[in-house]
Amino acid sequence: MEEFVGEIWHRIVSSKAQTDYDSAKVELAGLNQQLAPFYRGLGGCPGKLIEGAAPRRFNSRRSFIQRVAGSHKRFAVSWQDERSVRLPPLIACFADAELNRDLYFWLTAMAATLPTIKHWFVDNQRATLALLKAYPGLAKRYQRLVDNLIPIRPCPNHLDRDEQQRELAIQSALRNPGSVTRLPLAKGDPMPVALWLYPQPIQDISPSPEDAKDNKNGGNNINSSKKSHDSSTRKSATRAEDRNPNDGLLVFQLPSLFTMAEQVDLDRCQDEDQDDPASAADDLDIISLSRQRRAGGGTLRFDLDLPGAQNDDLPLGRGSRFPEWDFRRGTLIKDYCLVQPMVADQAQPQPIPEHLAATARQLKRQFSVLQPQTHWQSRQPWGDELDLDAWIEYAAEPEQNSERQDFYRAQRACQRDLACLALADLSMSTDSMLSEEQRVIDVIRDALVLFAEAMDACGDRFALYGFSSVRNSQVRYNLLKNFAEPYSAVTRGRILAIRPGFYTRMGAAIRQSTAILEQQPARQRLLLMISDGKPNDLDHYEGRYGIEDTRQAVIEARQKGLIPFCVTIDEDGSDYLPYVFGERGYALVSHIAKLPLLLPALYLQLTGQNP
Repeated sequence: MEEFVGEIWHRIVSSKAQTDYDSAKVELAGLNQQLAPFYRGLGGCPGKLIEGAAPRRFNSRRSFIQRVAGSHKRFAVSWQDERSVRLPPLIACFADAELNRDLYFWLTAMAATLPTIKHWFVDNQRATLALLKAYPGLAKRYQRLVDNLIPIRPCPNHLDRDEQQRELAIQSALRNPGSVTRLPLAKGDPMPVALWLYPQPIQDISPSPEDAKDNKNGGNNINSSKKSHDSSTRKSATRAEDRNPNDGLLVFQLPSLFTMAEQVDLDRCQDEDQDDPASAADDLDIISLSRQRRAGGGTLRFDLDLPGAQNDDLPLGRGSRFPEWDFRRGTLIKDYCLVQPMVADQAQPQPIPEHLAATARQLKRQFSVLQPQTHWQSRQPWGDELDLDAWIEYAAEPEQNSERQDFYRAQRACQRDLACLALADLSMSTDSMLSEEQRVIDVIRDALVLFAEAMDACGDRFALYGFSSVRNSQVRYNLLKNFAEPYSAVTRGRILAIRPGFYTRMGAAIRQSTAILEQQPARQRLLLMISDGKPNDLDHYEGRYGIEDTRQAVIEARQKGLIPFCVTIDEDGSDYLPYVFGERGYALVSHIAKLPLLLPALYLQLTGQNP
């Protein structure tokens, strides 16, 4: 009964304290594909992502009902760093959904104009003036936002004298940007200004000597999948020393329980919690990271993902060294990544799987039309038989054609000058389930088999590789079929033996593929990449760093005459792939189950063929 009454009371108080308009809310996820090109079109950094911002605590004035409800303590405000632009996951501050949508575009434009903030109050006014001057078409939208924002801000008449002056200064700065140069001081924080950007949250993560040790031992990354948590909000963090002098083991004899006791400074590691901590983390403003003196179970679970040498693929040679692009320094780090070719030496020759046999026969019939066809060429200086037409023409007028020697016909084959390398992402994220019986890696495997069957039928030169990585020291480059060997049951067995594991260092894999394609004497060379997510790895190869390195590798491939193209099943691929591969350099597959049939069709489109 008490819980029932408490739940009703909570709903009543929360509804009274509510100031947002849920019926008019607009979510960032629904606008992300529009905001990204809008941001870059206004001059924003092309390598940045647009992601959700976690709520931040503000010590602003609250009404009585808000204090009773315990609400309005934390607000999601906009900010950015070198990695991404952070906007509120949803906006519902206006009763009109169109205004909430306009606010997203305004904040995106502000982020493109104001990459860094030194003085929050002054810099936002300057950015507003610069934005309105450069793009006068935004003035009407800005005025509508201000006119609707001022009435929902705190009323100055209900504030103390200092707070009143501060609020009047903010409202004046919104109405006339640049008119106020100083923000009056007052206790607490002002109510967040929805139209302005805020400084980056303080993230006190100082490296310690033990960090390097963790990196060598596999780190503390328990979950090796890139898509373990759907939330894209980031948290502030601080490093905390986990050595409480009172945290230890009491050693005593039972008779001395009420007399004396000795405390031993012993680190007692807590049991691992198998539940998803995401819901608890969402309620925290700052996440403290502690370093215990004894490793937890997370490292052990990660090490179980590493196969023993006897169960792993066979390394081919010592590998090759490739550079990596560091966008922060604007330079290539020479010989930074070691790409190790691997081959599944224990894979057995395999026939076409039964569920793919009918589709494979259909593709073979379609692509067999593209096989080189022979035709007769007339008036050749040598050939297979005499060209009677040319001889009669010469015999009719011998004086005018005294030097002619082209009296033969020859058969010539029309060989297309093409070479294609298909590169598949084999990282651990491809182990995710699509249905009760099928994983992402299963669809990629089927797509590679059908693609190989189609390519073998048309006679074009092709190669198949897969890749994954464990930091820069081990970029695994799995050989499925090279250009020199024919497609057979042996190569089909290697394709069917692929398995997911590790991470996605795309830049190094693309550079290795570029080096292989460079050696092919073909006029048209296509690098076809299949991936399911962003580049990532255990070290700093995350976020913008990985995206910038991948983009640089794509640029290098184009400079060498290659045609790189990416096929992705990542729903967020449109956020970063236009920057990495170009507007026409990628394809987003919405239904992954269709990938096996789409891959051969995409090859025909890219090479300009029509069977």
